[in-house]
Amino acid sequence: MQGRQQRRRRPVRLLRVGELIPGARQNRPRGGPSSSKDPASRAPSPRAASARGPSSGPASSRGPASRGGGPRPPSSRRARARGRKRRAAAIALGAVTAIAVAFFATLALLARQAGPGGGRPIALEVPPGATAGDVGRLLAEAGGARSAFLASAYLGVFGDARRIAPGPHLVDDGWSLSQVRVALERDPGRARGKVVIPEGLHRFAVAERLEGARVCAREAFLAASVDPMLLEALDVPAPPGATPESAEGFLFPATYEIPVDTPAPDVVRRLVGESHTRWTRVARTHAEGIARLERDLGWGRREIVTLASMVEKETGAAEERPLVAAVFLNRLRDPAFTPKLLQSDPTAGYGCVRDRSVAPSCAGYEGRVTGAMNRDRLNAYSTYVREGLPPGPIANPGEASIAAVLAPADAGYLYFVASGQGRHRFSTTYDDHRRAIRGEAPAEPPAPSAAPPASAAPAASP
Repeated sequence: MQGRQQRRRRPVRLLRVGELIPGARQNRPRGGPSSSKDPASRAPSPRAASARGPSSGPASSRGPASRGGGPRPPSSRRARARGRKRRAAAIALGAVTAIAVAFFATLALLARQAGPGGGRPIALEVPPGATAGDVGRLLAEAGGARSAFLASAYLGVFGDARRIAPGPHLVDDGWSLSQVRVALERDPGRARGKVVIPEGLHRFAVAERLEGARVCAREAFLAASVDPMLLEALDVPAPPGATPESAEGFLFPATYEIPVDTPAPDVVRRLVGESHTRWTRVARTHAEGIARLERDLGWGRREIVTLASMVEKETGAAEERPLVAAVFLNRLRDPAFTPKLLQSDPTAGYGCVRDRSVAPSCAGYEGRVTGAMNRDRLNAYSTYVREGLPPGPIANPGEASIAAVLAPADAGYLYFVASGQGRHRFSTTYDDHRRAIRGEAPAEPPAPSAAPPASAAPAASP
């Protein structure tokens, strides 16, 4: 028993590689007691050998690193990191691109939808230096867009705020944002408004038609039509020694196609330019009539157009225009007809349209001229209380009425009265005129009579 314990306690001697494999190469550590020349002292321990694994020759001496199982070099790790970053960036870029494409597509789709309103005109005043956001907010506040953000985003992405001129603009609350954008930028390809201006409309009615066609805002047009610098530049006739008061009478009646949201001065320029063109044509045909009026009455183009506007308002029958012109010219030329009152109801009516606050009789005026309006001395345009022509044209006459003034009928009529269906009955004497008012036949033969007091002898009775 004791002998077995002694045997168990006998120390175990570890064999070196050199002892097991004669001639095996041994690594000698640098320094230390094992650096002796004894091959046994340089042999690795079995534990180290087992860690290295079995080796049977030179091929196995290169170790696991030669077969790719060991740690990779730093350059390989950096390359893999860069690859991961590239993939992440590509994914992020793709996501951002998809979101942007979806946003732009949605914005473009919403911009083609009709506006929130039902076709109401919207006048905008764009301040200088306004951004897309400013214009979008103005549009939304005026009811022209459902969302200020949507309008601002669309104008900012698809538009150019630098192309939106400061000043008045006119859009429609039923327009899509894309229509609003091309209008505000005054794109040459924008829609055009068709405006029919019949003979005899005054500038206030012309302004309403222009706004109705979305060509320009009513107030902007009226302001441009009295701009003295613009009128002088356009050679609008004026009283001697004065500047033109307005473009009234020189906004030629015709059918126009004008781009929507056109600057009001450009619209005035277009209409006045057409008036100059037509006047040139009429003057070439009636040069003798122009010379005669200048010789007899000292008239120029402005006075001729003023009387033509009265003729235009008095009758719509083409064959009556020279007769109506003859009545007014006979009153002005006949020395026995005094005072020189033309007594035309439409002149008093225009005075009320132009400024109803001046004459008390104009209060409540809605198109029908009353006796009180004709007799109101505060009405500067009433030809019942003021002799001669009114201060200026009362409407915009066409070529036919201008030609009628230049070539009036060769008749001695001094009066006319409405006879129904847009027609009139003309008389040379006051007695016949009174019979015409009562619906009686004229006296045969007509008896000449002196002109009665002007207040009792209107040129045209309602």
